[in-house]
Amino acid sequence: MTLKMSLSPEQLQAYVLDLVRFNFPDGYQVPCALAPLHEKALARLEHCFSHIHRKYYREEGEQGAVLFDHLNGDHFASYLYFLANTIWRETGDCELPTRLFYLNKRMHGLDLFYSVAMPDIFLLVHPLGTVIGNAAYQDYLVVYQNVTIGADEAGIYPVFGKGAVLYAKSAVIGACSLGNNVVLGANAFILNAEIPANSVVVGQHPAPRICSTAQSVASRVFRCAPACANSAASDN
Repeated sequence: MTLKMSLSPEQLQAYVLDLVRFNFPDGYQVPCALAPLHEKALARLEHCFSHIHRKYYREEGEQGAVLFDHLNGDHFASYLYFLANTIWRETGDCELPTRLFYLNKRMHGLDLFYSVAMPDIFLLVHPLGTVIGNAAYQDYLVVYQNVTIGADEAGIYPVFGKGAVLYAKSAVIGACSLGNNVVLGANAFILNAEIPANSVVVGQHPAPRICSTAQSVASRVFRCAPACANSAASDN
């Protein structure tokens, strides 16, 4: 697999550090050699993007190069998360990850903290106003704009199955358990709810409506995702 980038890795690293210095002119200096960590972050990004079956993520054809454009906001939002999370995981440093998290919020309106354990494969779709909290996620996650994922007053976060799609202004709060292949429609809101596999959720707490579906929405977005729907019934 080949990652085709709008900037070289060296240019991209310099670019993001320039953004950090410009947005946070507090004299901060990168304390470690960033290049190896940057390479690991780009490898994670390539793995993630290689599974996305949408325009702007791959050149035409099954063997087309995986694309990363630093001027595509959805691409760059994912990149900033991967970079911040990789630095934090590998070194324990919080200074640069905190700035990258804040930069993501300033540039894209996305609140995705560097310590949140996102799955290896996910897609952000113009995530303006989205807050992604410290829930338990699995692969083939799709998150649109103005989505909220967070804890209840007891500090309990949701648990997601594979192939979750959260459309605009949906919210998943508290001790929610979602099976594989679950879709939250626009404006849907669930609180401390258990959602079976292969479901579409519409409406809001305390009386959301849950409809069964045989279609894997995620398989239209990702490569290698159809197995999510097939395994959902046995997993839940």
